[in-house]
Amino acid sequence: MAHHVSDATVFETVMELLTDAGFDGFAEAFRLLVNQAMRIERSDALAARPYQRTDARKGHANGYKPKTVATRIGPIPLEVPQVRGDVEFYPSALDRGVRSERALKLAVAEMYVQGVSTRKVTEVLRQLCGLDVCSTDVSRAAGLLDEELQQWRTRPLGEIPYVILDARYEKVRHAGSVVSCAVLIAVGINPAGRREVLGVSVSLSEAETHWRTFLAALQERGLIGVRYVVSDDHAGLKAALLARLPGVPWQRCQFHLQQNALQHVPKLSLRSQVADDLRGVFNAQDRPEADQRLAAAIRKYQPLAPQLADWLEANVPESLTVFALPAAHRVKMRTTNLLENLNKQVKRRTRVATLFPHEVSCLRLVSAVLMELSEEWQSGKVYLNMNVKND
Repeated sequence: MAHHVSDATVFETVMELLTDAGFDGFAEAFRLLVNQAMRIERSDALAARPYQRTDARKGHANGYKPKTVATRIGPIPLEVPQVRGDVEFYPSALDRGVRSERALKLAVAEMYVQGVSTRKVTEVLRQLCGLDVCSTDVSRAAGLLDEELQQWRTRPLGEIPYVILDARYEKVRHAGSVVSCAVLIAVGINPAGRREVLGVSVSLSEAETHWRTFLAALQERGLIGVRYVVSDDHAGLKAALLARLPGVPWQRCQFHLQQNALQHVPKLSLRSQVADDLRGVFNAQDRPEADQRLAAAIRKYQPLAPQLADWLEANVPESLTVFALPAAHRVKMRTTNLLENLNKQVKRRTRVATLFPHEVSCLRLVSAVLMELSEEWQSGKVYLNMNVKND
């Protein structure tokens, strides 16, 4: 579609600025171009040019909102186009700027975690971003980051049908010693089928106490409608689930269970057989078939490896809860692989720090990573079709 008639005028003005002022005209040229690009994008979103009468129109222009953006060529005052009516719009240029700003905050968080001084952080920002900031600005940014992370960690929740739980450990200095600090993470699949990070907690407390407090905090924020939980067999987690989510079916991660099973195989020559038999159980069409295959495996290994057979009988049923879900959901919800991939992203950041000076610094960095990834999930593809019916 044709765009606003002032396009040519804007580009002529930009050319004159660059011709007459050279580098000194960059800031004004950039301002004019971005403002015009945002106006064009608004017209596309509305499916109509300014003042155009057309049945295809989806809404109406509603003036402009001033916004100053820090760039490498200095602060640029922009006019952000607004809309009204049944249409959502936000300029993609500024959306990319928001993501860059959050990445910058994450970098600040990492530098603070590693004990980098405010002066050095200021110099890094100047070199990387071209921003001439003072130490007070950096300290204020760190404070605002903590406030933003706290708001995200305590935001209201709602109905979350599927919940995935996992724990990882980070080295933290505590009372003059280096100890392993538990980082608990909860991920949910909401009714729209999208993934989101529900919460994160860092603590040195006992396993069950930490899990129970973590789950209670999620419920206090409004977590309801949980129909299914999947996790590994973490110490204290089952007891905490019984206390906080009684009656909710629990699925033990099939991937971790298979790894645990191999530790009970007495002969290396049997490992491939045991792995194949377990995959046969997990890939059954339904729960009765899975139970039959498990019973056959137990009978097979009873004379060969009685301790393994007893372990399979006691533990494998915990990994078959997933058969109560619709068939279309089972592959993605039978393990904690979704959270394992998330943990890899967290590890990429935390391994740089190596050792955290305290729990607060660990929570800050992990929260910053998780918030960024969770918001990407929310704007990304649907993970599960929650409208499918159970078989």
